[in-house]
Amino acid sequence: QVQLAESGGGLVQAGASLRLSCAASGRTFSRLGMGWFRQAPGKKKREFVANINWNGGDTYYADSVKGRFTISRDNARNTVYLQMSSLKAEDTAVYYCAVDRYGLGAKGDTDYDYWGQGTQVTVSS
Repeated sequence: QVQLAESGGGLVQAGASLRLSCAASGRTFSRLGMGWFRQAPGKKKREFVANINWNGGDTYYADSVKGRFTISRDNARNTVYLQMSSLKAEDTAVYYCAVDRYGLGAKGDTDYDYWGQGTQVTVSS
């Protein structure tokens, strides 16, 4: 079992930056691939944002955030981060972290387990 808790969301203006955190407890965090997803208002599906492998050596990004968002992790703190810069109104969503079941950089939410409760990011234009 893994428990995940996201934090760091908020209301910002377009062009601003935010850093989201996802604190993990339970299974050995350092062995787990992790991902960030988001669910925009009115959308049923969660959208892949970024993924990081167990040691931070491999990262993957959705095209919509590439160059603006950076995923990282601190295994000593059992935490994965999502640094978001140059935020746009279309980045408004609830952001979730989750465990990549196979640790292979999956982009589909069905390949993830142990979702957190989410943190709201609102970007005003």
